[in-house]
Amino acid sequence: MTDLQECRREIDEIDDEIIRLFEKRMKVCEAVAQYKIATGKQVLDPERERSKIKALQEKAHGEFNALGAQELFQQIMAISRKRQYQLLGEHGVREERDYEMVERLPLQNVRVVFQGVEGAYSYAAMRAYFEEDIESYHVKTWRDAMEELAEGRADYGVLPIENSTAGIVADIYDLLTEYQLYIVGQQLIRVDHVLLGLPGTNVEDIQTVYSHPQGLAQCSKYLEGHPGWKKVKAENTAGAAKMVREEENRTYAAIASREAGELFGLSVLAENICHNDQNITRFIIVSRKPTYEKQADRVSICFELPHASGTLYSMLSHIIYNGLNMTKIESRPIPGKTWEYRFFVDFEGNLEDSAVKNALRGLEAEAIRMRVLGCYEVNIQS
Repeated sequence: MTDLQECRREIDEIDDEIIRLFEKRMKVCEAVAQYKIATGKQVLDPERERSKIKALQEKAHGEFNALGAQELFQQIMAISRKRQYQLLGEHGVREERDYEMVERLPLQNVRVVFQGVEGAYSYAAMRAYFEEDIESYHVKTWRDAMEELAEGRADYGVLPIENSTAGIVADIYDLLTEYQLYIVGQQLIRVDHVLLGLPGTNVEDIQTVYSHPQGLAQCSKYLEGHPGWKKVKAENTAGAAKMVREEENRTYAAIASREAGELFGLSVLAENICHNDQNITRFIIVSRKPTYEKQADRVSICFELPHASGTLYSMLSHIIYNGLNMTKIESRPIPGKTWEYRFFVDFEGNLEDSAVKNALRGLEAEAIRMRVLGCYEVNIQS
């Protein structure tokens, strides 16, 4: 019978030798980095790595060991690249970025656009984030808001990007990649939906309920208790309330905020209709200027990957290896590319941090496309 302790002793000896050889290899890789710094040669050489791994696989015995060798040396080479990216940063080789750091964003005497109407949650987010001395106006769609920013008619836009109950607002992610705009801030707003109707209306009178799709989703359990009601999607919750007021139809109701009801003269027919009492929507503050505040502590990026095994892991390893805390990852289909996706990642940090710079250097070098969507301060108040 095999002696387990003897096997473990032998493994320990082998592991010690692996560590010695690994560190020896990393020393040589540092010399390679010095050459690349001096000559301006790129760190990643995909063709060299592919041919090297293929040659190493052929030296392994058996299919299992060949696959293991592939995975092992992919990781070793990835670690080597990360060290080379660090050395590039230490030697002052900088990635040029358009972003400008400021002490504080200018939030007075500015024009702010939001989607919806007064009384909408986006309006509440705008009021919470900005100071009083602003000029604000609303547009019909999120794309309209993006256009206002892109054309320079507004300084900032306020857009919902995520809800704690209904999930992400996918269209906003798509628009962020379509327009060359930047996230400069965020605001959390607690969503407290109520059922609104004309004064004197009872719940028993209602036949049709209007709201934004997310409003309907966030109150789905309440609506299940009224299976006879017709549910109609509206562009936003406040717009639904406004429509109920204008139509003067007692069979109509809207799911919206209490403030919207007060604004349009509606009565609250039912309260606490969200099935999540911690229903919070995250709004982003968007600008056409690539600016970030000195105290910013969150970075948002998006990237596209080569359509190959292990590429997502390889990309995320740049965040992990540099000790950064990833707080979110989402994916969206890339239009015109079947089964290919664009990834959106948030992680803690500031563009001035050396760890962030190293991570972004590696991400940018190894992605098909990578873009920093913004650097901003996380506002945890709601």
